[in-house]
Amino acid sequence: MTAVEIRLWGPDDLGLLRRLNAPEVRHHTGGPETEQQVLARHERYVRLAGTGQGGMFTVVLPDGSKAGSVGYWERVWHDEPVYEMGWAILPEHQGRGLATAAVRAVVGEAAARRLRRWAHAYPSVDHPASNAVCRKAGFTLLGETEFEYPPGHLMRSHDWRIDLGA
Repeated sequence: MTAVEIRLWGPDDLGLLRRLNAPEVRHHTGGPETEQQVLARHERYVRLAGTGQGGMFTVVLPDGSKAGSVGYWERVWHDEPVYEMGWAILPEHQGRGLATAAVRAVVGEAAARRLRRWAHAYPSVDHPASNAVCRKAGFTLLGETEFEYPPGHLMRSHDWRIDLGA
């Protein structure tokens, strides 16, 4: 597995977010967003670090190049406060274990906060790569669910959960 570093998302990561807004990256998450939506997402990512409610990170390769994003944020799932996790890797870096390494690193970040017992990920049932990341990163598959993403759109997802206290 390729080594990765995760760095807190910053103002200089907008270019990466624009590159991640490609059809082949966003195919399972509602498709590419408008420029206005990308700018709003970038601002949310930058602000998240200061809220104490999670963190978005840039996935950085040993040579310093940016390969993707990974993060966690608070949500309520089945009346319980949990963290939700998400990630995206640029097409030229996919298939090398980067997402799994980045997810493991962000699980460590979330667990270190000691605020939530569980973190969940909700990849589309028809997204084998993201479901494999969950399995390889140590999540447990709880089953299928309807998940709203993007807002206003229900999708069939797998509900994966990892114990942050383990």
